[in-house]
Amino acid sequence: MGSSSAERDSGWRTRLRDLGLTPSKALGQNFLHDHGVVRKIVEHAAIGPNDTVLEIGPGLGIMTEVLAAQAGRVVAVELDDRLVAYLPTILPANVDLVHADALEIDPPALAGPDYVVVANLPYSVGNAIVRRILEAVPPPRMLTIMVQREVAERITASPPEMSLLAIGVQFYGQPKQLFRVGGGAFVPPPRVESVVLRIETRPPPLPQDEHVAFFRVVHAGFAQRRKQLGNTLSTGLLIERSVVSDALSRSGIPVTQRAERLTVADWVRVYEALRDTGQMGFHAVRTG
Repeated sequence: MGSSSAERDSGWRTRLRDLGLTPSKALGQNFLHDHGVVRKIVEHAAIGPNDTVLEIGPGLGIMTEVLAAQAGRVVAVELDDRLVAYLPTILPANVDLVHADALEIDPPALAGPDYVVVANLPYSVGNAIVRRILEAVPPPRMLTIMVQREVAERITASPPEMSLLAIGVQFYGQPKQLFRVGGGAFVPPPRVESVVLRIETRPPPLPQDEHVAFFRVVHAGFAQRRKQLGNTLSTGLLIERSVVSDALSRSGIPVTQRAERLTVADWVRVYEALRDTGQMGFHAVRTG
């Protein structure tokens, strides 16, 4: 059955000793070593033998081994030179280790067109990695990821607590908090709590060639969060306030509303109304 606590401790301690490795603060390394947490993450990911899993930051390979036992193929992306040299000596044959920065990868080029993501993301760049993965074409079917609790709460927020990050994630998928993880599951233990999230992706509500323009509008709206949208959009997009007021009216959004109260669907209506004014310099090709 399962390994004892002493055996589990011995496993990760042995790996650290073999590596002569101290987790790097610069790389945001907090290695997940708790097998109970690992098994729970993999169970929630619902991986089968025909699945390809993209893992970002395999660390000591503790979760990678469990993923490899469930999946047909695991593609593990690691930046640390020391781990890239060591992990092939302990990981099974169905794991492809890629030496790369996760902020620079093309996920489907590595994993193929049909894949899922499972990862314990570094706190320092977790937001950027999530956005890069979600913006990939095609994106994964699902992400099961561990992030800082504060980040998880921002990602899963709803009005009146929406954020730019929440819009950025919910535009591409439906996030849900699964469970919390304490600092003791990591080495070294972080001072903050973590949360495991599931993000089920879905087709975005706008065509690909309009995404940049859409987020230009959203960024403008959130640029001065305490101000009303009539002002922030006019200032941020450099267009007349009367044009913005008319577009908001046609979207069913009061000009006095604030950005954190709008859902993704609200922002799509605002964007489309502004785009259709023809005064914003949008060059996206409309489809349909």
